[in-house]
Amino acid sequence: MSLPQRHRVVVLALDGLLPFELGIPHRIFGLARTDEGRRLYETVTCGVTGEPVQTNADFAISVAHGPELLATADTVVVPASYELGPVYEEGRLSGELAAALAHIRPGTRLVAICTGGYVLAAAGFLDGRPATTHWAHAEHFQRLFPTIRVDADVLFIDDGDVLTSAGVAAGIDLCLHIVRRDHGAAVANDVARRTVVPPHRDGGQAQYIQRPVPEPAQRHTTATARAWALHHLHKPVQLRDLAEREAMSVRTFTRRFREEVGVSPGHWLTQQRVERARHLLESTDLSIDQVATDSGFGTAQSLRQHFQAALGVPPTVYRRTFRTGGDGTGKGGGALVRAPSTARRPPPRRSAFAEDEDTGVVTSSASPRRVSPIPE
Repeated sequence: MSLPQRHRVVVLALDGLLPFELGIPHRIFGLARTDEGRRLYETVTCGVTGEPVQTNADFAISVAHGPELLATADTVVVPASYELGPVYEEGRLSGELAAALAHIRPGTRLVAICTGGYVLAAAGFLDGRPATTHWAHAEHFQRLFPTIRVDADVLFIDDGDVLTSAGVAAGIDLCLHIVRRDHGAAVANDVARRTVVPPHRDGGQAQYIQRPVPEPAQRHTTATARAWALHHLHKPVQLRDLAEREAMSVRTFTRRFREEVGVSPGHWLTQQRVERARHLLESTDLSIDQVATDSGFGTAQSLRQHFQAALGVPPTVYRRTFRTGGDGTGKGGGALVRAPSTARRPPPRRSAFAEDEDTGVVTSSASPRRVSPIPE
C-alpha cells in the first residue's frame, strides 16, 4: 500500500526577511510526524529572483529554488520582511513579486507571519477578510488596506484557507495551530515538546501584554496556581482557591494573572479544558458525557457549547475526523477541521449561565450543576 503524499509547504523568502521567522515553518512542520515516524510535511524554500536573499542581519541566504516552486505548494508561507518597498509604502506588488505570486494555484492555503501579511494584502488575497499583523504595524496596515478587517488584539487569525499572525513568536503559535488543525492535538503537542514551547496559545489571546514579566520586587507569580489547576481540571476550580495558592487577594491574583498570561483566569481555564477534551476525544473511546466530566465541563451540553465556540465543530464531529483520518481508515491525521476565525468568534451565551459574585462560580440555568468554575 503506497503512503499518501506529504503536504508540501513552500516558504517564500523575500529580501529584508528575518532569519528567525524564516526558520519557523521549517522547524514546526519539519518535526510533525506520524506514530511510525513518517514526516507529515515537506517544507521547502523559494525566492523571487533565484539570487541570494538579503536578510535584516549581517548575512544573506542562498535559496536553491525560484518562484516556480510556488506552483507545487499545498500551503504557501510568507514570513516577515523589513524591505517590502512598494508593498509596504503603497500597497502594491512589484512586477517581479506579482509574477512570482501568479504561480500559486487556486485553492492553495496561504499563511502570513507578521508583515508577510502585507504581501497577501497587496495581492488581493485578504480583501474583505479578517486579518492581523504585528501590533506596531496594525494601524498602518488598516490605512493601506481599508477593505481588510484588521484585528490587532490577537495572536493569529484562521480564516480557513488564509491565515495571518502577529510577529515573531506568534508565528510559532500559528504554525502549531495549523499542525493541530491538520493532524490533531497529539501531533501538535509532540512538536511543541520537541521545540520546547507552550503547546497552545489561543489565537484570540492578546498579542501585547503590558507587563509580561513581573518586576523584580514582585516575588510571586501565578505559575503555581496554573500548574495546580492543570492537574485539577476535572474538579470544580474556584478563583478564590487559585488566589489563595499564591497568597493573593482575588483582585490582585486576577490582575496579575492577566498581566502574565494575557487573558482572564476563566478564559484560560476554558482553553485548557477544551484542550483536555480534544486529547480525550482523539485518544480514548470515552463517551461524550465522560469526556465532559473528565475535562471539567460537567455536562455534555456545556462541553458542546464550549467546544463549538472554540473550534467551530461539535465534539462528535471532531472525534470522527481525528479518529478516522476523515477517510474511514481508522487512523488519525491528514484531515482538516475548519477552525473559526478568531475575529468572528461568537460571544458567549451569557443567558445560559448565572454568576455567583461572591464565589466566582458560574452555574447553568438549565441545571444546578456547576459547569464552569470561573467567570470568563
